[in-house]
Amino acid sequence: MSLNSFAHSLDSLYSLSRKSHYLKVCLICCSLTNRHQEHASPIMALPKRILKEIERLTADPPPGIVAVPSEENLRYFSITMEGPRQSAYEGGKFHLELFLPEEYPMMPPNVRFLTRIYHPNIDKLGRICLSTLKKDWSPALQIRTVLLSIQALLGAPNPDDPLDNDVARIWKEDEPQAIANAREWTKKYAMGSS
Repeated sequence: MSLNSFAHSLDSLYSLSRKSHYLKVCLICCSLTNRHQEHASPIMALPKRILKEIERLTADPPPGIVAVPSEENLRYFSITMEGPRQSAYEGGKFHLELFLPEEYPMMPPNVRFLTRIYHPNIDKLGRICLSTLKKDWSPALQIRTVLLSIQALLGAPNPDDPLDNDVARIWKEDEPQAIANAREWTKKYAMGSS
């Protein structure tokens, strides 16, 4: 089978299975490992740990979180995260990006919100103040743990360790107003058709 016919078969199979992220990852991995040796294969450079994490994330995703690796770079993930129930972010679907540096798991992943969010621990650029991504990082932690920690941060904002000082000040001085602002931003930016 030529590389072109293999790619065409793969595209046909993929189009039939767009709803299954797990099958998509299997197809990506299969296509990368079945290419001719003269073609560089990015999957060969990935540690088994990352491949296992990708497989687990797609086969058994955390509740309310979808993590899809990029076809071009399996170290880059597109994340969709539902706001936790009974929080100011409930009903919102937030888009994030996650990138695994070459040093992963010795270094934490880089994660940021793409969806605008009103939160004391997330700044206007989407950067996240979370100890798990900084001083409390451990190579024993996984992508799944990081994503669940971020989702938990949405349910329990911490204005005492802010990244956005203005939001934190309002959260401390007038929490009901801060929660109302967060709900308004969630409705405006995270409940649209995106």
